[in-house]
Amino acid sequence: MSKNIEIKRMTGTMRIVHWVTFLSMIVAVITGLYIGHPYYQTFIADPAVDKYIMAWNRWAHFIVAIIFDVTAILVAYLYFFSRFEKPYKKLIPNKQNIVEFFEVFLNLITLNRRKKFDSRHSDSFNIVFFTIFHLLLVFMLFSGLQLYVHGLGSGNSSIGAWWPAMLHLVTDWTLYVFGGNMGVRIAHHYTMYFILIWVMFHIYYQIWRTIFWKEGDIAIVFGGSKFVKEEEK
Repeated sequence: MSKNIEIKRMTGTMRIVHWVTFLSMIVAVITGLYIGHPYYQTFIADPAVDKYIMAWNRWAHFIVAIIFDVTAILVAYLYFFSRFEKPYKKLIPNKQNIVEFFEVFLNLITLNRRKKFDSRHSDSFNIVFFTIFHLLLVFMLFSGLQLYVHGLGSGNSSIGAWWPAMLHLVTDWTLYVFGGNMGVRIAHHYTMYFILIWVMFHIYYQIWRTIFWKEGDIAIVFGGSKFVKEEEK
């Protein structure tokens, strides 16, 4: 006989970070697209300039960017110091992790016909996949702050000159890598599409795992657990 056993996969903190990131991303994409190319004005007859529509979009974009920064720092901390699990261990390129990575990949492309790994816990394929996502967010942070400080042409801000100076110090490298402000702007914009592609595959893969593995993976972000069949002795 077999029975379903509950496997804890996400803590409450991890689930909160997940949904805060998800909601922030929706706001960031909508407001970012408007900042790059304004596509609406208002549903009322008054001119858009009187309603500060661009200002409100820029403010919302900046606020969710701060939230991204906070969650990125928290995730980086949990990668190394979480008492629940330490994802960085799956990033070490040793034989065990490399074999597991390719076994999970083969499981995906063979539609679960080959499964030679333990799916109860985080695997190296998924950890690498999520690490790529967070690296994309970090790049969005640096490139976005460069675009922000570019607007502070006076070298001063409401909280003093130290703020623009610090931003120049940590983000000006993007100007050299991408050939100036317009290059940074383009890179920031196209990275958004890479993130959206990542999100689409992430959603697809979670549904895929739920259907093929039959372990309730899609429920992890809601309840924190999945259920795995285990043969009774």
